[in-house]
Amino acid sequence: MKCDKYMGMDVHQATTVVAVLDADGKVVVETIVETEAAGIIRLVQGLSAPLHVTFEETTQSGWLYDVIRSFVAEVVVCDPRRNKLLGEGSKGDKPDARKLADLLRTGMVRSVYHGHEATRKLKELVRGYETLSSDTQRTMVRIKAIYRGRGIRTPGRGVYQPKQHEEWLKLLTEPGVRQRMEWLYKQLDQLRPLRREAKRAMLTESREHRAVGLLRTIPQLGAIRAAVIVATVDTPHRFRTRQQLWSYSGLGVVTHMSAEYEMKAGHVVRSRKPIATRGLNRNCNRRMKEVFIGAATGGSQTEPYRGYLQGLEKKGIRKEMARLTLARKIAAVALRIWKKGETFDPKKLNWMT
Repeated sequence: MKCDKYMGMDVHQATTVVAVLDADGKVVVETIVETEAAGIIRLVQGLSAPLHVTFEETTQSGWLYDVIRSFVAEVVVCDPRRNKLLGEGSKGDKPDARKLADLLRTGMVRSVYHGHEATRKLKELVRGYETLSSDTQRTMVRIKAIYRGRGIRTPGRGVYQPKQHEEWLKLLTEPGVRQRMEWLYKQLDQLRPLRREAKRAMLTESREHRAVGLLRTIPQLGAIRAAVIVATVDTPHRFRTRQQLWSYSGLGVVTHMSAEYEMKAGHVVRSRKPIATRGLNRNCNRRMKEVFIGAATGGSQTEPYRGYLQGLEKKGIRKEMARLTLARKIAAVALRIWKKGETFDPKKLNWMT
């Protein structure tokens, strides 16, 4: 009977350090291979036992996952933020590879989800649109910052309009500053059409996914937000409960309590100490948090969400907490609609309260 083996891979741009442990934690293979598909495939095929592989989420992790997943029994792309053991003892490529293999062997790694082939194109288009949007916003901020640094007020969006560039440039008397601003204007003029092109491509691809159409029936989850949700989540069945989606989206409340139990009359009873909250969980997908918080903020002044928020506030819930509750509600409704394959019905807004 062949015993399972556990491989840890410390992946770098040029080389990958590999350590393989047996079921007892003994090192059976330790080597360095070039970070290229053929050499890595030869290595894993040369190990006869059922092989479990882990490596940390990095720039190359998606590529490496696709390369080896059909040649091994299990691939776990792990979350580096949770691998505290790597910070203990000696720090180096070989010790890190051994520690990763040991964490996998003992079941101590937390996997990072890698999606299906069907949504891969949408994922890349969403990333492209977000990158261009971020670059555009960053350039606009820099433009206003230069004018503000010279005491020139820039109300509204007129400072960005191509027809007004020359007028605004005349206000800059320093040659170096003027040249810098001209470059920023050229950069903005290039980014804007690219951003529009990326948006069109993303929305065109999103229409190929039925889930996007279902999510768009939810108020405030328009075409862009629906596309972002599908590209990020991939499948709603990743989350068994709405609480899991809340935690993933940064909407889960973190609590803190110690000495939960006490002895009374010889019996263990739960303490009545109040549970202390520590805000929302920070280890989350920030893209999803922005989607649901943005939807709750945008829908706070319109139905069907306005009445729901007003009801919460009448119960004494603070305004910001009411908005968080609405964001959680929208996330829960989105998960249910996606799983059930049904459209939004405002009469069912009180689902799962």
